[in-house]
Amino acid sequence: MEQWICVICGYIYDPAVGIPDAGVAAGIRFEDLPEDWICPECGSPKSAFEIYVG
Repeated sequence: MEQWICVICGYIYDPAVGIPDAGVAAGIRFEDLPEDWICPECGSPKSAFEIYVG
Protein backbone atom coordinates (compact mmCIF):
# COMPACT_ATOMS: atom_id res chain seq x y z
CA MET A 1 0.00 0.00 0.00
CA GLU A 2 1.28 3.42 -0.95
CA GLN A 3 1.89 6.15 1.59
CA TRP A 4 0.73 9.69 0.82
CA ILE A 5 2.25 12.98 2.00
CA CYS A 6 0.59 16.35 2.56
CA VAL A 7 2.60 18.86 0.52
CA ILE A 8 1.53 21.63 2.91
CA CYS A 9 2.67 20.25 6.28
CA GLY A 10 4.48 16.98 5.56
CA TYR A 11 1.99 14.69 7.31
CA ILE A 12 2.27 11.14 5.94
CA TYR A 13 -0.83 8.98 5.65
CA ASP A 14 0.16 5.34 6.04
CA PRO A 15 -2.71 3.00 5.20
CA ALA A 16 -1.01 0.17 7.09
CA VAL A 17 -1.55 2.19 10.27
CA GLY A 18 -4.63 4.28 9.44
CA ILE A 19 -5.59 7.09 11.82
CA PRO A 20 -7.15 5.33 14.81
CA ASP A 21 -7.77 8.60 16.69
CA ALA A 22 -9.84 9.86 13.74
CA GLY A 23 -11.74 6.63 13.17
CA VAL A 24 -9.76 5.57 10.07
CA ALA A 25 -8.96 1.88 10.45
CA ALA A 26 -5.70 0.30 9.35
CA GLY A 27 -5.93 -1.02 5.79
CA ILE A 28 -7.98 1.87 4.36
CA ARG A 29 -6.33 2.95 1.11
CA PHE A 30 -5.90 6.69 0.55
CA GLU A 31 -8.04 6.42 -2.57
CA ASP A 32 -10.88 5.05 -0.44
CA LEU A 33 -10.93 7.99 1.99
CA PRO A 34 -13.93 10.30 1.40
CA GLU A 35 -13.35 13.20 -1.02
CA ASP A 36 -14.07 15.67 1.80
CA TRP A 37 -11.39 14.10 4.03
CA ILE A 38 -8.84 16.62 5.31
CA CYS A 39 -5.31 16.36 6.65
CA PRO A 40 -5.50 15.65 10.39
CA GLU A 41 -2.49 17.89 11.03
CA CYS A 42 -3.19 21.07 9.03
CA GLY A 43 -6.70 20.72 7.59
CA SER A 44 -5.60 20.75 3.95
CA PRO A 45 -7.88 19.00 1.45
CA LYS A 46 -7.21 15.53 0.05
CA SER A 47 -6.00 17.18 -3.18
CA ALA A 48 -2.95 18.52 -1.25
CA PHE A 49 -1.55 14.98 -0.97
CA GLU A 50 0.77 13.16 -3.33
CA ILE A 51 2.35 9.72 -3.29
CA TYR A 52 5.21 9.58 -0.82
CA VAL A 53 8.39 8.11 -2.26
CA GLY A 54 10.75 8.81 0.66
